Amino acid sequence: MLPTTDVPGADLPVRAALAATVDALRDAGSAVLVAPPGSGKTSLLPLALADSRDGRIVVAEPRRIATRAAAVRLAGLLGERPGDRVGYAMRGERVGGADVRVEVVTTGLLVRRLQRDPDLPGVAAVVLDECHERHLDADLLLAFCVDVRAALRPDLALVATSATPDTDALGRVLGAPVVTTTAVGHPVDVVWAPPPRPLPLLPGSRVDPRLLDHVAQVTRRALAEGDGDVLVFVPGEREIAAVGAALAGAAAEVRPLYGRQTRAEQDLALTPGPRRRVVVTTAVAESSLTVAGVRAVVDAGLSREPRTDQARGLGALVTTRVSRASADQRAGRAGREAPGRAYRCWSADEHGHLAAHALPEIATADLAGFALAAAAWGTPRGAGLALLDPPPDAALEAATTLLRRLDATDADGRITARGRRMAAVGAHPRLARAVLDGADLVGGDRAREVVALLSDDSLTGRDDDLAARYRALRDGRDRATAHRWRQEADRLGRGGPARTPMPDDLAVGTVVGLAYPDRIARARGADAVTYRMAGGTGARVGESSGLRRTPWLAVAVADRPPGHADARVRAAAPIDEPTARAVAADLVTTVDEIEWSDGALVARRVERLGAIELASTALRDPDPLQVRADVRDGLRAQGLSALTWTDGAGDLRSRLAFLHAVLGEPWPDVADAALLARLDDWVDLGDVRRTADLHRIDVAAALRRLLPWPAATRLAELAPDRLRVPSGSHVRVAYDGGDPPVIAVKLQETFGWTQAPALADGRAPVVVHLLSPAGRPVAVTGDLASFWRQGYPQVRAELRARYPKHPWPEDPLAAEPTARTTHRRPGHASS
Repeated sequence: MLPTTDVPGADLPVRAALAATVDALRDAGSAVLVAPPGSGKTSLLPLALADSRDGRIVVAEPRRIATRAAAVRLAGLLGERPGDRVGYAMRGERVGGADVRVEVVTTGLLVRRLQRDPDLPGVAAVVLDECHERHLDADLLLAFCVDVRAALRPDLALVATSATPDTDALGRVLGAPVVTTTAVGHPVDVVWAPPPRPLPLLPGSRVDPRLLDHVAQVTRRALAEGDGDVLVFVPGEREIAAVGAALAGAAAEVRPLYGRQTRAEQDLALTPGPRRRVVVTTAVAESSLTVAGVRAVVDAGLSREPRTDQARGLGALVTTRVSRASADQRAGRAGREAPGRAYRCWSADEHGHLAAHALPEIATADLAGFALAAAAWGTPRGAGLALLDPPPDAALEAATTLLRRLDATDADGRITARGRRMAAVGAHPRLARAVLDGADLVGGDRAREVVALLSDDSLTGRDDDLAARYRALRDGRDRATAHRWRQEADRLGRGGPARTPMPDDLAVGTVVGLAYPDRIARARGADAVTYRMAGGTGARVGESSGLRRTPWLAVAVADRPPGHADARVRAAAPIDEPTARAVAADLVTTVDEIEWSDGALVARRVERLGAIELASTALRDPDPLQVRADVRDGLRAQGLSALTWTDGAGDLRSRLAFLHAVLGEPWPDVADAALLARLDDWVDLGDVRRTADLHRIDVAAALRRLLPWPAATRLAELAPDRLRVPSGSHVRVAYDGGDPPVIAVKLQETFGWTQAPALADGRAPVVVHLLSPAGRPVAVTGDLASFWRQGYPQVRAELRARYPKHPWPEDPLAAEPTARTTHRRPGHASS
């Protein structure tokens, strides 16, 4: 079947590696083929394998658009139409019968075939194409094929192809030799074409319109500097439209190309015409998809990748910088048929800072489908599978929790009978649940019709109102789209209960609610623009949405852009409260809640659907233990400042903190965190119902409950609140944790005092602050004897004229300490 080199399109660089690949399969049974983009891996390898082996060659492609395009190209090399010796198959579409020698399929479809019949009867070899893209289905398919070859079909040949040389993991998983060819068909010159000044992504990962204008300018330059068609890479549909509009009047026909298009629209973009083309596309054309006639590539340097918020169960498409490997893939599209040029809208310096490779999808995706497929394979959580990368724990836990809730797996992760029925539907587990359970509520046909709408985003259109879209599909105004919708509904099965009397709009909401019960949403206010979803996340519909003022919604698609509190509703349908309660019955709970709110205890019985409050009534006799617990939580939230701290309570706390710092146990820690942690040990909260009750608590008496026995009897001895000084006065002692205790006393009261006491069993000498007669500090000392010798003479000289009525003896050690003023007779000085 491999055509000779004189056949147009058959003389491609990969021919040099075909014999080595066939030999590797003969010797090892598996191989990894590495060849640059555009070298002909997809076009020639399957035909070479068909010549070397009896049986069918199955080629697995990661994208639907690439699947059909590859089959068309392979059949064209044979001078045939798809369906003769080359066929293809994808969800809802199959071309070719039992006599097909080479069949191109999507990776997801081949995964489901393996689930049904892991022997793959009649298949001689499987080619896993474009493994470097690291799609989740492709990783799972690789692991299943390795398992099949090891346990059931040692004769099954496996070939993994990659356009990048980073194949260590592939070779290890396959246990296969790596065949590499570096030959390229035609050189590609890289042209660095950054904008005049940097244009980073805007908030919410939005693309700056000025960058798109620059991409259009570079595209005009590419048209002027060479012949042939131009392939332009931008991250998504919105950017395709913007660049297309900016190219109005260009000397070429602008054709968009993206995954949500109809087959006719995609064929139009891929087919050369009488005029030069500018094909504006996304990553769908990055690899495995050849756009004939292209001589130049213009790359915006951006990609849009799915990310899953595991905590909220929401997905989002995030715009990121392209990886170096992806940039090379894109540039290679220009050299597929002739020498070409790749215009990169960034600088060579920026290129060096790009990530080497994009993240594998298993690291960022919703893993529910993966987990169900793994359980159906007999490997719960993927344990034992030869995966290129392990699934992240958080994502896998979210997936297994969902499957358990849907009764698709048991507590040990093994698939249940219901789980097998769900897997047989061939849709995401959420949608499979909606097919099975929706039949009884809305009728079998209508359940499958709604799920068909949800399972293919090319059917939903741009309107966020799914019920309106469903009505339009039923009316058949867009015949091609309606036909694809009917095909997908038929693929999901036939039969089941008849249509029920439920109105169509509510039926759509019912099926959506079954699939996404955690996204059932209730309006927050009368304007019904913002909602609260059962999963706890806020949501918002567009200002011009037809869903505004709808009290309840069943949300199918919502994403939360970075930096936004609420998710944006992309697709939803109306639902009412009784139906919401029915389809999300496992989320409806009734609990008694006692909480401290705005300085008061609130006790009520609350019915909720997830995070949505449905109804509440006041509780007259709440559980006393729960009351105490919630008051405790309220006090912890408010902090100890909610209590009334008298001077006595504050002083006692300071003394206890001092003893804890100096002596340690058994003296208690009375820091805020410690006191809040053991509230029940010292504060009686049994009668507290509001903030005023907290204010009435005797904090000093409460703190005394923490005093250890019998050490508590020594509190006054170890940390007295006052000390007697030589004048007979009792002076307050100031404590500050582990710092030395301090007394402040007038200097005249300490005459004759040569040593202040040490507290806490002599471990903490008291520091004395000596005061002037006016109460101002004149000296700080822990060594009174030294002060009288060295410091006092200077203090006496400075102050005795200012305070002549107070004694300033020359010998303070012999003078009598006094707290009183000494009145002098005229003509006599203080002695």
